[in-house]
Amino acid sequence: MRIVELIIDEKDETSGIDAVSVVESPAIESDFIALKKHEIELKEVDAEKRILMGAALIPNKQIYRKNDKNEEYYIYFSEATVRKASELFFMNSNQNNATLEHKQKLDGMSVVESWIVEGAHDKSMNYGFNFPKGTWVISMKVNNDEIWNKVKLGEVKGFSIEGYFADKYEMSFKNIEMEEIEMVEKIKSLIEKSELKTNKVELNLVDDLKVSIGKVSSLNANVNAMSSNAEKTNKLFINALAQKEIILKNYNDNRKISENLNKELNLLFKTINTQAKDLGININELTVYKDFLKAKDDLRLSSDKTQASWNLVSKY
Repeated sequence: MRIVELIIDEKDETSGIDAVSVVESPAIESDFIALKKHEIELKEVDAEKRILMGAALIPNKQIYRKNDKNEEYYIYFSEATVRKASELFFMNSNQNNATLEHKQKLDGMSVVESWIVEGAHDKSMNYGFNFPKGTWVISMKVNNDEIWNKVKLGEVKGFSIEGYFADKYEMSFKNIEMEEIEMVEKIKSLIEKSELKTNKVELNLVDDLKVSIGKVSSLNANVNAMSSNAEKTNKLFINALAQKEIILKNYNDNRKISENLNKELNLLFKTINTQAKDLGININELTVYKDFLKAKDDLRLSSDKTQASWNLVSKY
């Protein structure tokens, strides 16, 4: 049997819920309950508050329907559609619109409380309900004696919405050109007459296909990003290898220069020390000796830095 998701057509000003009807057999199969004052406040136990509480819409609940052509199908509303419908209901000031069994317009009926069930500890559980997450719950004030008597007699047991919704599957074709629509109809006809007897395409399979297509697009985006990063990393790696070669050359050159300078300083010091002794001079008192010692320290530090720099990159 065909399953149809109903949605709100935001381009259609009439789309949404116009009124709430009190009925004997609600389509969503959830009865409301009549609350009395003593259930809320203990001060006035004999005064009736006249409030009905129940579900207006339950998300993802399949509701049986049969159209004028005797075609049977199920409808359902997503959590997002339920929430949108509840918001538009009040935005369009429809909280005072009510009917009896979708036929007789009623006065003295107002929706005074409304909320979406968010979790396991929803306050509706205090009244014996166990609605799934996303359910739209309403409380209706009954200032209509006739209806309240029907509530007491059990002649009305639940809420049923009145409004206009769009078929999500049909809506997806609204912006397609006429030739494409004809092509789709031909394909649908071929499917119906197929020798494989494929009599229906479940809407959830179409939705699953869309999700899979979306995942492919997401994967492609991730792969493109990874490819771009790999190219950048490759360029950095090539540059790093080139820099390593330059550092190796500098390392070898600086080592040779350092070794030569060390030999040169030692030879000069030996010559100066010999001359100082011949003249009877204490070399420790000479300024040039102090400069020599500082130069030796600087040379040692340069050699250490050269070796440390090479050690840093040679491990790669």
